[in-house]
Amino acid sequence: MNIFVIWLVMIIAWNFGYPEASPFEDVIVAIILSLFNIGLKKFLKF
Repeated sequence: MNIFVIWLVMIIAWNFGYPEASPFEDVIVAIILSLFNIGLKKFLKF
């Protein structure tokens, strides 16, 4: 499974799960999930 798809699903889940979040919070969560994505790539050796 493509790592990008996992990241995209997590972003979509965040946006639907917390619709009242400010744009700043959306950006912070996207950055955190991107860092998680990088770690996942290294862990899974993609």
